[in-house]
Amino acid sequence: MKTAILTAAALLIAAAAHAETTLERIRERGAIRIAIDLSVPPWSYKDENLVPVGSEVETAQLLADSLGVDMEIVQTNGANRIPFLMSGQADIIMSVLSITDERRQVIDFSRPYTGASTFIAAPAGAKIASAEDLAGQRIAVTRGTANDTDLTALAPARTEIIRFEDEATTITAVAAGQVPLVAQAQSLIDVINARNPSLQLEPKITLREFRAGVGIRKGDTDLAEYLDEWIGDNVENGKIGAIYAKYQHADLPADIVTYAD
Repeated sequence: MKTAILTAAALLIAAAAHAETTLERIRERGAIRIAIDLSVPPWSYKDENLVPVGSEVETAQLLADSLGVDMEIVQTNGANRIPFLMSGQADIIMSVLSITDERRQVIDFSRPYTGASTFIAAPAGAKIASAEDLAGQRIAVTRGTANDTDLTALAPARTEIIRFEDEATTITAVAAGQVPLVAQAQSLIDVINARNPSLQLEPKITLREFRAGVGIRKGDTDLAEYLDEWIGDNVENGKIGAIYAKYQHADLPADIVTYAD
Protein backbone atom coordinates (compact mmCIF):
# COMPACT_ATOMS: atom_id res chain seq x y z
CA MET A 1 0.00 0.00 0.00
CA LYS A 2 2.81 2.36 0.99
CA THR A 3 4.59 1.60 -2.30
CA ALA A 4 1.42 2.38 -4.27
CA ILE A 5 1.01 5.71 -2.51
CA LEU A 6 4.62 6.66 -3.17
CA THR A 7 4.28 5.65 -6.81
CA ALA A 8 1.10 7.75 -7.21
CA ALA A 9 2.79 10.71 -5.56
CA ALA A 10 5.77 10.36 -7.87
CA LEU A 11 3.48 10.28 -10.90
CA LEU A 12 1.69 13.42 -9.75
CA ILE A 13 4.97 15.23 -9.24
CA ALA A 14 6.17 14.14 -12.68
CA ALA A 15 2.89 15.26 -14.27
CA ALA A 16 3.13 18.65 -12.59
CA ALA A 17 6.71 19.04 -13.76
CA HIS A 18 5.64 18.40 -17.34
CA ALA A 19 2.42 20.46 -17.22
CA GLU A 20 1.99 22.51 -20.35
CA THR A 21 2.65 26.22 -20.13
CA THR A 22 0.41 28.79 -21.81
CA LEU A 23 2.99 29.30 -24.54
CA GLU A 24 3.12 25.55 -25.20
CA ARG A 25 -0.69 25.35 -25.31
CA ILE A 26 -0.83 28.22 -27.80
CA ARG A 27 1.59 26.45 -30.11
CA GLU A 28 -0.11 23.09 -29.70
CA ARG A 29 -3.53 24.64 -30.37
CA GLY A 30 -2.22 26.50 -33.40
CA ALA A 31 -3.96 29.71 -32.32
CA ILE A 32 -3.54 32.48 -29.80
CA ARG A 33 -6.70 33.88 -28.19
CA ILE A 34 -6.28 37.61 -27.70
CA ALA A 35 -8.74 39.77 -25.73
CA ILE A 36 -9.35 42.97 -27.72
CA ASP A 37 -12.03 45.66 -27.34
CA LEU A 38 -13.20 46.38 -30.90
CA SER A 39 -14.85 49.68 -29.98
CA VAL A 40 -11.72 51.80 -29.58
CA PRO A 41 -10.75 53.47 -32.88
CA PRO A 42 -8.04 53.91 -34.05
CA TRP A 43 -6.64 51.27 -31.69
CA SER A 44 -9.10 48.48 -32.45
CA TYR A 45 -12.42 48.63 -34.30
CA LYS A 46 -14.37 47.19 -37.21
CA ASP A 47 -14.18 48.79 -40.65
CA GLU A 48 -17.09 49.30 -43.05
CA ASN A 49 -16.90 45.61 -43.93
CA LEU A 50 -16.98 44.63 -40.23
CA VAL A 51 -13.36 43.45 -40.43
CA PRO A 52 -11.32 44.09 -37.25
CA VAL A 53 -8.62 46.71 -37.87
CA GLY A 54 -6.55 49.21 -35.90
CA SER A 55 -3.10 49.44 -34.38
CA GLU A 56 -3.84 46.88 -31.65
CA VAL A 57 -5.36 44.41 -34.12
CA GLU A 58 -2.46 44.71 -36.56
CA THR A 59 0.13 44.42 -33.77
CA ALA A 60 -1.69 41.35 -32.42
CA GLN A 61 -1.62 39.81 -35.89
CA LEU A 62 2.11 40.50 -36.09
CA LEU A 63 2.53 38.58 -32.83
CA ALA A 64 0.45 35.63 -34.06
CA ASP A 65 2.46 35.51 -37.29
CA SER A 66 5.71 35.51 -35.30
CA LEU A 67 4.44 32.58 -33.25
CA GLY A 68 3.34 30.79 -36.42
CA VAL A 69 -0.25 30.45 -35.20
CA ASP A 70 -3.68 31.87 -36.05
CA MET A 71 -5.07 34.88 -34.20
CA GLU A 72 -8.44 34.45 -32.49
CA ILE A 73 -9.94 37.71 -31.23
CA VAL A 74 -11.89 37.40 -27.99
CA GLN A 75 -14.14 40.45 -28.07
CA THR A 76 -14.12 42.30 -24.80
CA ASN A 77 -14.64 45.71 -23.22
CA GLY A 78 -12.86 47.83 -20.65
CA ALA A 79 -14.47 46.14 -17.66
CA ASN A 80 -14.11 42.47 -18.61
CA ARG A 81 -10.67 42.35 -20.24
CA ILE A 82 -8.94 41.08 -17.11
CA PRO A 83 -11.76 38.70 -16.05
CA PHE A 84 -11.63 37.10 -19.52
CA LEU A 85 -7.89 36.56 -19.09
CA MET A 86 -8.17 35.22 -15.54
CA SER A 87 -10.97 32.79 -16.47
CA GLY A 88 -8.93 31.31 -19.32
CA GLN A 89 -11.16 32.63 -22.10
CA ALA A 90 -8.16 34.53 -23.47
CA ASP A 91 -4.45 33.77 -23.47
CA ILE A 92 -3.38 37.42 -23.38
CA ILE A 93 -4.83 40.94 -23.50
CA MET A 94 -3.82 43.41 -26.22
CA SER A 95 -6.41 46.11 -25.76
CA VAL A 96 -4.72 49.40 -24.80
CA LEU A 97 -4.31 47.98 -21.30
CA SER A 98 -2.38 50.61 -19.38
CA ILE A 99 0.19 49.35 -16.90
CA THR A 100 -0.88 50.30 -13.37
CA ASP A 101 0.15 49.20 -9.88
CA GLU A 102 -3.46 48.23 -9.15
CA ARG A 103 -3.59 45.88 -12.13
CA ARG A 104 -0.17 44.44 -11.29
CA GLN A 105 -1.71 43.02 -8.13
CA VAL A 106 -3.86 40.74 -10.30
CA ILE A 107 -1.96 40.16 -13.55
CA ASP A 108 1.49 40.64 -15.05
CA PHE A 109 2.49 42.78 -18.01
CA SER A 110 4.99 42.59 -20.81
CA ARG A 111 7.26 45.58 -21.37
CA PRO A 112 5.27 48.49 -22.88
CA TYR A 113 4.68 48.43 -26.62
CA THR A 114 2.20 51.29 -27.07
CA GLY A 115 0.88 54.31 -25.23
CA ALA A 116 -0.57 57.80 -25.42
CA SER A 117 -1.88 60.65 -23.29
CA THR A 118 -5.34 60.88 -21.75
CA PHE A 119 -7.24 64.04 -20.93
CA ILE A 120 -10.48 65.54 -19.78
CA ALA A 121 -11.72 67.22 -22.95
CA ALA A 122 -14.35 69.94 -23.27
CA PRO A 123 -15.55 72.38 -25.93
CA ALA A 124 -12.91 74.98 -26.82
CA GLY A 125 -14.81 77.81 -25.12
CA ALA A 126 -15.29 75.99 -21.81
CA LYS A 127 -13.35 77.59 -18.95
CA ILE A 128 -11.86 74.48 -17.40
CA ALA A 129 -8.28 74.63 -16.23
CA SER A 130 -8.17 72.65 -12.98
CA ALA A 131 -9.97 69.90 -11.10
CA GLU A 132 -12.00 72.47 -9.15
CA ASP A 133 -13.57 73.62 -12.41
CA LEU A 134 -15.13 70.17 -12.85
CA ALA A 135 -17.60 70.68 -9.99
CA GLY A 136 -21.11 70.69 -11.43
CA GLN A 137 -19.93 69.30 -14.78
CA ARG A 138 -21.15 66.13 -16.46
CA ILE A 139 -18.28 63.98 -17.74
CA ALA A 140 -18.48 60.80 -19.83
CA VAL A 141 -16.06 57.92 -19.29
CA THR A 142 -15.87 54.23 -20.11
CA ARG A 143 -16.41 51.98 -17.11
CA GLY A 144 -13.48 49.95 -15.83
CA THR A 145 -10.78 51.86 -17.71
CA ALA A 146 -7.80 53.73 -16.30
CA ASN A 147 -9.64 56.89 -17.37
CA ASP A 148 -12.47 55.91 -15.03
CA THR A 149 -10.02 55.39 -12.15
CA ASP A 150 -8.19 58.66 -12.80
CA LEU A 151 -11.35 60.72 -13.23
CA THR A 152 -12.93 59.28 -10.09
CA ALA A 153 -9.83 60.19 -8.07
CA LEU A 154 -9.60 63.69 -9.54
CA ALA A 155 -13.21 64.85 -9.69
CA PRO A 156 -14.42 67.06 -6.81
CA ALA A 157 -17.80 66.77 -5.14
CA ARG A 158 -20.79 67.61 -7.34
CA THR A 159 -19.09 66.26 -10.47
CA GLU A 160 -21.48 63.96 -12.31
CA ILE A 161 -19.56 61.05 -13.84
CA ILE A 162 -21.55 59.28 -16.56
CA ARG A 163 -20.15 55.78 -17.10
CA PHE A 164 -20.72 53.86 -20.32
CA GLU A 165 -20.01 50.17 -20.85
CA ASP A 166 -17.68 50.47 -23.84
CA GLU A 167 -15.73 53.07 -25.78
CA ALA A 168 -18.08 52.99 -28.78
CA THR A 169 -21.05 53.98 -26.60
CA THR A 170 -19.02 56.70 -24.88
CA ILE A 171 -17.93 58.15 -28.22
CA THR A 172 -21.48 58.03 -29.61
CA ALA A 173 -22.98 59.71 -26.54
CA VAL A 174 -20.48 62.56 -26.52
CA ALA A 175 -20.62 63.06 -30.30
CA ALA A 176 -24.41 63.27 -30.04
CA GLY A 177 -24.13 66.00 -27.41
CA GLN A 178 -25.61 63.92 -24.59
CA VAL A 179 -22.63 64.59 -22.31
CA PRO A 180 -20.49 67.73 -22.81
CA LEU A 181 -17.17 66.54 -21.35
CA VAL A 182 -15.24 63.29 -21.74
CA ALA A 183 -12.23 61.58 -20.19
CA GLN A 184 -10.42 60.09 -23.16
CA ALA A 185 -7.19 59.60 -25.11
CA GLN A 186 -6.34 62.20 -27.75
CA SER A 187 -6.94 59.74 -30.59
CA LEU A 188 -10.53 59.16 -29.44
CA ILE A 189 -11.12 62.87 -28.86
CA ASP A 190 -10.17 63.26 -32.52
CA VAL A 191 -12.73 60.59 -33.46
CA ILE A 192 -15.48 62.47 -31.59
CA ASN A 193 -14.58 65.76 -33.27
CA ALA A 194 -14.59 64.07 -36.68
CA ARG A 195 -18.12 62.81 -36.04
CA ASN A 196 -19.35 66.17 -34.78
CA PRO A 197 -16.99 69.05 -35.70
CA SER A 198 -19.28 71.58 -34.05
CA LEU A 199 -18.24 70.29 -30.63
CA GLN A 200 -14.62 71.45 -31.02
CA LEU A 201 -13.48 69.35 -28.08
CA GLU A 202 -9.97 70.02 -26.84
CA PRO A 203 -7.85 68.69 -23.96
CA LYS A 204 -8.29 70.74 -20.80
CA ILE A 205 -6.75 68.64 -18.02
CA THR A 206 -4.14 65.92 -18.46
CA LEU A 207 -5.03 62.69 -16.65
CA ARG A 208 -1.91 60.68 -17.41
CA GLU A 209 0.77 59.70 -19.87
CA PHE A 210 -0.06 56.02 -20.09
CA ARG A 211 1.94 53.09 -21.36
CA ALA A 212 0.24 49.82 -22.28
CA GLY A 213 1.64 46.31 -22.18
CA VAL A 214 0.38 42.85 -23.04
CA GLY A 215 -1.65 41.53 -20.11
CA ILE A 216 -0.72 37.99 -19.02
CA ARG A 217 -1.59 35.72 -16.13
CA LYS A 218 0.81 35.57 -13.21
CA GLY A 219 3.12 32.59 -13.50
CA ASP A 220 3.25 32.68 -17.31
CA THR A 221 6.98 33.36 -17.19
CA ASP A 222 7.91 31.69 -20.46
CA LEU A 223 5.22 33.71 -22.26
CA ALA A 224 6.37 36.91 -20.53
CA GLU A 225 9.96 36.29 -21.64
CA TYR A 226 8.87 35.57 -25.21
CA LEU A 227 6.73 38.74 -25.35
CA ASP A 228 9.44 40.99 -23.93
CA GLU A 229 11.95 39.73 -26.49
CA TRP A 230 9.39 39.93 -29.31
CA ILE A 231 8.42 43.51 -28.42
CA GLY A 232 12.08 44.54 -28.16
CA ASP A 233 12.89 43.05 -31.55
CA ASN A 234 9.88 44.59 -33.29
CA VAL A 235 10.35 48.01 -31.76
CA GLU A 236 13.99 47.91 -32.85
CA ASN A 237 13.19 46.81 -36.41
CA GLY A 238 10.49 49.48 -36.68
CA LYS A 239 7.49 47.22 -37.29
CA ILE A 240 5.56 48.18 -34.15
CA GLY A 241 6.37 51.86 -34.70
CA ALA A 242 5.16 51.70 -38.31
CA ILE A 243 1.84 50.16 -37.25
CA TYR A 244 1.43 52.80 -34.53
CA ALA A 245 2.16 55.66 -36.97
CA LYS A 246 -0.24 54.20 -39.56
CA TYR A 247 -3.23 54.44 -37.22
CA GLN A 248 -2.26 57.03 -34.61
CA HIS A 249 -0.64 59.51 -37.05
CA ALA A 250 2.15 60.00 -34.52
CA ASP A 251 5.47 58.47 -33.60
CA LEU A 252 5.68 55.71 -31.03
CA PRO A 253 6.45 57.38 -27.65
CA ALA A 254 10.20 57.80 -27.28
CA ASP A 255 10.42 56.05 -23.90
CA ILE A 256 8.99 52.89 -25.45
CA VAL A 257 11.68 52.96 -28.13
CA THR A 258 14.43 53.51 -25.54
CA TYR A 259 12.89 51.23 -22.89
CA ALA A 260 15.28 49.35 -20.63
CA ASP A 261 14.47 47.03 -17.71
